[in-house]
Amino acid sequence: MSIESVRAYFKGLGLDGKILEFPVSSATVDLAAKALGCVAGRIAKTLSFSCNGDILLLVVAGDCKIDNAKYKQMFHAKAKMLTPQEALDFTGHEVGGVCPFAIPEGVKIYLDVSLKRFSTVFPACGSSNSAIELSPEDLARYTSNRGWVDVCKLKEDKF
Repeated sequence: MSIESVRAYFKGLGLDGKILEFPVSSATVDLAAKALGCVAGRIAKTLSFSCNGDILLLVVAGDCKIDNAKYKQMFHAKAKMLTPQEALDFTGHEVGGVCPFAIPEGVKIYLDVSLKRFSTVFPACGSSNSAIELSPEDLARYTSNRGWVDVCKLKEDKF
């Protein structure tokens, strides 16, 4: 079970007690924000991509979406998201619980600057009903990330 690998990862850091588990699903940004009672932007969603033969995880604010032009400029390729099965195969986490923790070696993790607008954010912890509250600085500290990038834009409101 994926949350168990994340729990073991955080236990090694002395932080396993900070993992939050909910009696309801937190598999989407809206569901996670509702479960946590916070704005969607504080949900740190982890998006998985195939890029020039590499697997990339981008952790971005929940109220943002990938800006294709920025992505292409940063990674020199068109954004191609993994299928749910590929996400599970390459990250060990199912969609709805994909997170930047307890990730197989070789997967490249990047953090989007959209997260820095908040004092704390909530990434998932390997299941569709879990999260952990971390500052953006702690998120950077506790992941094997390759740095901060700017590849997002705020979602446009639809009325």
